[in-house]
Amino acid sequence: MANPSTTRFNSSPWPSKEKQNMTRFDNETSLFNFVVRDGNGVKGIVDSGISKVPQAYIQPSTEQIDKNNAPKCDIPPIDLSRLDGPDHDEVVNQIVRAAETLGFFQVINHGVPIELLDSLKQTAHNFFGLPAERKAVYRKEVSPSPLVKYGTSFVPEKEKALEWKDYISMAYTNDDEALQQWPVECRDDALQYLKTSHEMVRKLLEALMGSLGVELDDSFIGKKMVNMNFYPTCPNPELTVGVGRHSDMGTLTILLQDGIGGLYVRVPENVDMEKKGEWVEIPPILGALVINVGDMLQIWSNGRYKSAEHRVRATSTKSRVSIPIFVSPEATQKIAPLPQVVEKDGVARYTEFVFSDYMNNFFGNAHDGKKSLEFAKIN
Repeated sequence: MANPSTTRFNSSPWPSKEKQNMTRFDNETSLFNFVVRDGNGVKGIVDSGISKVPQAYIQPSTEQIDKNNAPKCDIPPIDLSRLDGPDHDEVVNQIVRAAETLGFFQVINHGVPIELLDSLKQTAHNFFGLPAERKAVYRKEVSPSPLVKYGTSFVPEKEKALEWKDYISMAYTNDDEALQQWPVECRDDALQYLKTSHEMVRKLLEALMGSLGVELDDSFIGKKMVNMNFYPTCPNPELTVGVGRHSDMGTLTILLQDGIGGLYVRVPENVDMEKKGEWVEIPPILGALVINVGDMLQIWSNGRYKSAEHRVRATSTKSRVSIPIFVSPEATQKIAPLPQVVEKDGVARYTEFVFSDYMNNFFGNAHDGKKSLEFAKIN
């Protein structure tokens, strides 16, 4: 059999070619080499002309997403411009209420230019449209910079079923390193997105920490990373997922959706809301950004704020992009429930740990709902 790294597959009307592709992609080793090692990603599989999802991507029936039966989240977006006027307290209450219940909310008038959001979506499509060899230079094993990682799925080596997603991650240290190390095809828009969202992040955390009786400092903002996610069209979207069930490990996530949709969040069982335990879709709102609570904010708040369990479906209509900013503590930072909150609650629900240890546990396992929090939970 030819080496997958030197073989290009093209769409072909001949059944024998289709059969050849499916045989290759149903061979676990060949598929792993083609998708992961050689950097072709899921896009490479789609570009080969397949007509059905390879076996390695078929999720258990319990993990498959039935888009026809999932209700849409009808909570209106929060207007952040009202934080600077007489409605300040009302808006803070909206932010806090969302963090205490669903862990997800959308914001408008957030300070990030709408033109930039449109440009970001096109930039993401342009990057993932590059030849595989241009993207593969940023694979974790060979990337010229520790700040940049191109990959697919979440942790392919650990997953029982792969996720239908490719991504590029760009960690931020300072402007100069970003301009030097991030891929030239997307660095300018990604950096501008990160910088123009900074004030919004600060306002959100001021509201959330203030409600806990804690003054915001830079340790809560820590470090940031911009991802660009690409979900290629899928011939059988009902059989696989773009991203499996998980909560984000950091403090806050700021997410730009495109207009296609496919993001779902699970309503916690222990909150005062309708549809407890159900998955609801977060519909795209033009010009809005999605905010979700991460594990660290749940731990700092001693469980008052809820990190959101969420997932993403695949789609057959059009390739989809999303661009999140992950706000996280520094790797060396010690994390524990805040003393002011523990004093009020009378008990700490999580133990103290170093964030790098939490990261290692998080990235050492496949997505599995909110199981990552068990690392710090006191039983």
